[in-house]
Amino acid sequence: MSNLTSSHPPFDFKVWFNFLVPSLIGVLLFMTPVPMDGAMTIPIAVMAKAVQAHITSYADALITLIICTTGILSFIFKVFKPAILMKSTILKHLFDVHWLWLMIRLFGMAFIILTVLSINNPDLKSTLPEFLIPLLNGITSGSTGGLVLKDLLPVLFSVFILAGLLLPLLLNFGLLELVGTLLTRVMRPLFGVPGRSAVDCATSWLGDGSVGILMTARQYEEKHYTQREAAIIGTTFSAVSITFCLVVLGQVGLEKLFAPFYLTVCLAGVVAALIVPRIPPLSFKKDIYIDGSQPDKHKERVPHGKNVFNHALHVALHKAKNSPGFAGTMKEGIYNALDMVFAVLPVVMAVGTFALIIAEYTPIFAYLGKPFIPFLELLQIPEAEVAAQTIMVGFADMFIPSILAAGTIESDVTRFIIAAMSVTQLIYMSEVGALLLGSKIPVNIFELFVIFILRTLITLPVIALMAHWLVG
Repeated sequence: MSNLTSSHPPFDFKVWFNFLVPSLIGVLLFMTPVPMDGAMTIPIAVMAKAVQAHITSYADALITLIICTTGILSFIFKVFKPAILMKSTILKHLFDVHWLWLMIRLFGMAFIILTVLSINNPDLKSTLPEFLIPLLNGITSGSTGGLVLKDLLPVLFSVFILAGLLLPLLLNFGLLELVGTLLTRVMRPLFGVPGRSAVDCATSWLGDGSVGILMTARQYEEKHYTQREAAIIGTTFSAVSITFCLVVLGQVGLEKLFAPFYLTVCLAGVVAALIVPRIPPLSFKKDIYIDGSQPDKHKERVPHGKNVFNHALHVALHKAKNSPGFAGTMKEGIYNALDMVFAVLPVVMAVGTFALIIAEYTPIFAYLGKPFIPFLELLQIPEAEVAAQTIMVGFADMFIPSILAAGTIESDVTRFIIAAMSVTQLIYMSEVGALLLGSKIPVNIFELFVIFILRTLITLPVIALMAHWLVG
């Protein structure tokens, strides 16, 4: 401690309190593993489940209201630009969007209205012309719009509300500055990202990938990440949680292999994280902040002659000293929650439903998977032709490959490979992809598809090798 006080001006008790208490609460909520229902999770996920259970009876109506409000107000802002509404900074931020996002929000509104009407009024189909019934079924079935509405959006709503409100505990009081300064010497040379991104990764790994994306998006908007760094972290470090890995493995009936499965997932994920950021499209991203300004190249350097830990602690305490206080933190938390709920839920409904329609009712993903058959045969994967059909469908939803594998594939090796691959592909449009598109992180759907392909090609040999060794 003497080194710290001699190297830098001392900080008083209030600054230490501002640093330690909110940061420790944030670590407890977002990064501390706790057992629940025989699996490990984090307190924020437990709280989200409690919120979800509490709103079950009116979740459909609430989410429909949010998405319809977003669509209607976005249309009003874009077309009519009412002066009285344009004066509100928060309303303008939430609803004054590009024409492309307006169309996506309107599609999300249309999809959720049709889905809710179809669920609540089974006789609706009898009132429609016969040629419209297949279209309605395609949009609203339990494997497309119904799946997004019932299984995905309530989870995201609960996570967004709590994470949005509580994320400032991690972001505003010095924890990220401490971790970032300590780990930059590891994260920067290996993955080309700041050390603070390790917190995003840990939060995703222990809890939920959507929380990791929320953290990344917020830090990008606050100029802690450049365009390139935000794109890398959002598509590489928003890992699938341990809990969901258990769900995927259980779907293919291989729960007893969880330890080798998770070892395989971690190894393949690290290999992808080493390679993918160094090749296009991520390598083409500009190393500038959201406003176009250049990053300070000396920002992460430890001053000459200074101890790295003492410097990290000084940076963290300086951040805590300038924290916004309770009122400012609450205001930012509410702003975060509103931003995610109104901006992202309509995108998830639109993009997720559309991707699932393609996966469920068209052979597009099966055709796209055919070129992988020789690759799978080269890797000596049993039932390669059937397995190839599951590869590309993971772009629509991470859970679908395991569902298909459970019903059509006999080989434990192949089912292990498909389950691990669906997790390490990481980019799936029913959640992660839609969340990235709905945020300000600079990636488009074509780039996400390319990253998905690259992650598949890079992780598949690693997974196949481990599967032959551990399962075969």
